[in-house]
Amino acid sequence: MHALVERMYPLRRSITGDGVRATLDVVGELLPLEVHEVPTGTQVLDWTVPQEWNVREAWIADPSGRRVVDLADSSLHVLGYSVPVSARMPLSELRPHLHTLPDRPTWVPYRTSYYKPDWGFCLTQETLDALPDGEYEVRIDSTLADGHLTYAEHVVPGQVPDEVLVSSHVCHPALANDNLAGIAVAAFLARSLAGSTPYYTYRFLFAPGTIGAITWLARNAGRVERVKHGLVLACAGDRGSLTYKRSRRGDAEIDRVMRYVLETSGRPHEIREFTPYGYDERQFCSPGFDLGVGSLSRTPYAGYPEYHTSADDLDFVTPEAMEDTLAVCREAFAVLDRDRRYVNLSPYGEPQLGRRGLYAALGGRSDAQEAQMAMLWVLSLSDGEHGLLDVAERAGLPFDTVVAAADALHGAGLVKA
Repeated sequence: MHALVERMYPLRRSITGDGVRATLDVVGELLPLEVHEVPTGTQVLDWTVPQEWNVREAWIADPSGRRVVDLADSSLHVLGYSVPVSARMPLSELRPHLHTLPDRPTWVPYRTSYYKPDWGFCLTQETLDALPDGEYEVRIDSTLADGHLTYAEHVVPGQVPDEVLVSSHVCHPALANDNLAGIAVAAFLARSLAGSTPYYTYRFLFAPGTIGAITWLARNAGRVERVKHGLVLACAGDRGSLTYKRSRRGDAEIDRVMRYVLETSGRPHEIREFTPYGYDERQFCSPGFDLGVGSLSRTPYAGYPEYHTSADDLDFVTPEAMEDTLAVCREAFAVLDRDRRYVNLSPYGEPQLGRRGLYAALGGRSDAQEAQMAMLWVLSLSDGEHGLLDVAERAGLPFDTVVAAADALHGAGLVKA
């Protein structure tokens, strides 16, 4: 996963353009992707697909001709969606177009101007402070023209058409944690499902933030009711502990599953309530759609000083953190995919388990008493209203033990799904 982040890091991404396509090409080497191109001007809910932006070079040369800021050094150096510029101007005229972080003088900020024509450069405060007076040459070789917004999907077919949506944004340039780590975890999560036949259909969405999710929702409004559960992956690779942000509903099944998995795993973690600010969970959870979509990250957006700066680099994310995020996702989906509601077919009194060989099957097991209690709890709560996660939570038993009990009871003809 870290090697994948390294490959994607230099690509010049924005909400549209060749950098997004190049990023999806890299992901496409790991997963078969269906790539969608949506033309500029397309109405998507209350928004319109913007013009496509591409940049080839951008630099500032000081009075001596030395390039003091150069896109070739980092894709953060140019203000995202800058209009073309080719001019000479004094430093006093250039300054309003220069963006820095005075409190972090060695870091370069990430800045954009998607929907207002503008141009600019991002640089360190140290570089700005060292600029001499005089005339500067400024060059931004960019195009802002009708084109397309690009996003991609990977689908793992399940036993049922109901879907689990996993979304990662692919628009930020040269920010390893936000969100290349999220893309990498999503890609490897999808790979881990390859060759299996899960219960749910899993849809992985790789799209630009905000406008990409809105575009996907607009184009899938007629089938969005299939999305029963969802997870937005972002900031998945820093050294912080895991943070889960609930869906707008607050009690969606994905919310319960993530809380259960994080609490029973013993991992340090935080559960946060939903707010209508953040990543694309706010689009999926908007009132008209109200999907059960939460968000998983390590340190949340804007919660670490490196956020949206050049310090969110390849050293800021670790293989161990991404591996842990991936493991939690896999554990959560293993619960989600097996959580069923059963109906007790012998609900009047306790059925005789011994003559069905169910007690004998427990002989010699070190957890025989726990497994027996799991069977009794499954029988007790198999009323069509409670799922296996309800059983595990109420009984205080491991989910895998409860699933094994349900499978045994189902095989004996005592419960049906």
